[in-house]
Amino acid sequence: MGFRSKSADKSIVKENEKTLHKNLKFTATEQYKLLRTNLTFTLPEEEGCAIIGVTSAMRGEGKSTTAVNLSYVLAESGKKVLLIDGDLRLPSIAKKMRIPNSPGLTDLIKGDDSVQMSSFKSELFNNWYILPSGDLPPNPSELLGSKRMENLLKVFAKSFDYIIFDLPPVNIVSDALTVSKYISGMIVVIREDYTEKKELETCFRQIKLSDVKVLGCVINEAKNGRGSYGKYKYKRYYKYYKTYGNYDSAEN
Repeated sequence: MGFRSKSADKSIVKENEKTLHKNLKFTATEQYKLLRTNLTFTLPEEEGCAIIGVTSAMRGEGKSTTAVNLSYVLAESGKKVLLIDGDLRLPSIAKKMRIPNSPGLTDLIKGDDSVQMSSFKSELFNNWYILPSGDLPPNPSELLGSKRMENLLKVFAKSFDYIIFDLPPVNIVSDALTVSKYISGMIVVIREDYTEKKELETCFRQIKLSDVKVLGCVINEAKNGRGSYGKYKYKRYYKYYKTYGNYDSAEN
């Protein structure tokens, strides 16, 4: 399993590359690299594998694209990276990357010994693995919060430097918060002029209640008076929202 670049036609290859940072505008590419750099400072004492969840308040904010590009730039820097599609309701990683959606995460959680991790290695980097969701289960939240999921992540952590976990939006379902006890921290993707303040309040309130560390926010489609410059911006959580307690009084 991997990218179909060898057999796919040129249009499919082109669509694949649009998802990756190298085909973004130069300034957006630099912002993904800045996100990579900031993570190394945000998790300076992290021992072993860092498991990073990527979520948002609502759908359509760009969390999956952010997860793909973040995992790409980490792999590009030489780190061994596993990208997991943890949205077991509306998965999108396989579609974005033009790879089969099954087998995948659900098969591994269920203990299917016929599924080998080597089949998830991408054709771009030997150190980049992409694990799609697999067949959609009837109980996504229970599956993600299961002991089997915990054990699987422990096994992954022995082989990877980073695990990037694309998770469902916090305000839609509880799945993202279910796995919060297993991850090093969460990145929240916010699409400017799309997400309402009340939705963000609910999102961060839920994250606070789950006691998960917020590593930062990625501001998607940011407008700063310079056209498309800085399409993606990364901000430390305490700089953008200050504190959880002060969030309700923060500026729009």
